[in-house]
Amino acid sequence: MRLQGKVAIITGAARGIGLATALRFAEEGAQVILCDVDEILAKATEAEVNRISPSSWFAKLDVTDRGSVDALVRQVQDGCKHIDILINNAGVTADAQFLKMTPEQWDRVVDVNLKGVFHCTQSVAAVMVQQGWGKIVNAASMAGLYGNFGQTNYAATKAGVIGMTRVWARELGRKGICVNAVAPGFIDTEMTQKVPEKVRLMVTEKTPLGRMGTARDVANAYLFLASDESNFINGAVISVDGGLVI
Repeated sequence: MRLQGKVAIITGAARGIGLATALRFAEEGAQVILCDVDEILAKATEAEVNRISPSSWFAKLDVTDRGSVDALVRQVQDGCKHIDILINNAGVTADAQFLKMTPEQWDRVVDVNLKGVFHCTQSVAAVMVQQGWGKIVNAASMAGLYGNFGQTNYAATKAGVIGMTRVWARELGRKGICVNAVAPGFIDTEMTQKVPEKVRLMVTEKTPLGRMGTARDVANAYLFLASDESNFINGAVISVDGGLVI
């Protein structure tokens, strides 16, 4: 198993890509700490993951609350003695055309998608530096690389995540920590199911592989970057978009 004996913290683990990643990591032997603000949904996820990895457990976490993030990291470190993997998967959208976007929509997306990644990474990285090893994988997006209509806030946060990934790869690499990012394209999740059907069809037609991605497609990329197979990959942004932007 590719993650046997590893402890992995996954944010936004209750649904979609986070859920697929938790299941994929459990299949490969990891002890998964499933973090999410949605306690009811995450409990169901926990039960599903526990059938594969009984040592995995759920922790309610708001990534925008630094005190809660630090408390969780201490809890995992005390209980598991090490933290090998952090998957910064939690994210939200609040789409609107730029001239109609409210400050509240801007702040909400920035708080979760950008500040939340900062909080989680800084807290976990301190533990990984003490250990001398670790894998950090951040959720970027095609929007962060190329922009997307109606997503000024989302694109800005994902571009920011890419920038932070490259800085942290430089700063933490010599400490034995690899930091990389995955940039999904249009993935068939609850988030993209809100997109009008005509847009979904247009995207599918433009994608060389002829389909939208699945959550498991992204989870497999996370798995590769979290495993020992990627030990000389640092500061990379891997697109999982079916060739949409070619």
